[in-house]
Amino acid sequence: MPGSRRFEGLFEGPSDLHLHSIHSDGTESAAHVMAAAHRHGVRTAALTDHDTTSGWADAAEATASLGMTFLPGMELSANHEWRSIHVLAYLIDPDDRALRAMTDRIRSSRLDRARTMADRIGRDYDLNWDDILAQTSDGATVGRPHIADALVAKGLVRDRTEAFARILSPRGDYYIALFAPDPVTAVELVVGAGGVPIIAHPAGRAGLLPNGLMRRMLDAGLAGFELGHRENLEPALTSLRRMTQERGLIVTGSSDYHGMGKPNVPGEFTTSDGMVARIIELGSGTEPVYA
Repeated sequence: MPGSRRFEGLFEGPSDLHLHSIHSDGTESAAHVMAAAHRHGVRTAALTDHDTTSGWADAAEATASLGMTFLPGMELSANHEWRSIHVLAYLIDPDDRALRAMTDRIRSSRLDRARTMADRIGRDYDLNWDDILAQTSDGATVGRPHIADALVAKGLVRDRTEAFARILSPRGDYYIALFAPDPVTAVELVVGAGGVPIIAHPAGRAGLLPNGLMRRMLDAGLAGFELGHRENLEPALTSLRRMTQERGLIVTGSSDYHGMGKPNVPGEFTTSDGMVARIIELGSGTEPVYA
């Protein structure tokens, strides 16, 4: 592809561009996440915590010591009607005023939501706010996964999967919707911050996004789709493959690693060198960190 030759030799191994740490809903520090990726053969990694960039410095330091390339990222929350949509945002300017204002608002909403859900759950179960805080780290984006971990720690459920299926289910009495921007606005914010927006796990159980919404997102600057992900399903995946080929979009593959929070393993899906190069060429908000 044009311009990609200048990146030849920089990527000496698989690239995993979707990893989470304790700065959002992962169970390991950013440094430990990078070390886990390295142990599984990953040599270019992106930290993409939900609605925060607070783990970047630790991740960059860890990858430098391990001889890896670090691609700064974030997973920006968005909502369309009843559906949660996650926009992977690579190489954004972390100090962009509009994007930071939005992520501050989302994190504040997560905190208020978690407090209210904890109060509701506490009426029926032996759970309080301190139990949930005990499952978080300083600066973490508090959310349902931390409530799930508290439920596990108290012996009220076996694991996160059971917690989300029962007590934290959107169909249950304790659930509260999270504030998040619409997907078109989310894409515009990422592009405005110099970033490269990619839709995470776009072919999951909820199916494809409506065609009209997809077109508006592409018009706003959506760069591609994360087609390599364990949650993607056929036939939606085949449809997206066709679209990416017709439009020349970026295609990524990633693990969505959360430490002990999910069974996902670093490097179980990876992104090609050529696609990593395209992301780096498009991004202007910040730079990758090369070993």
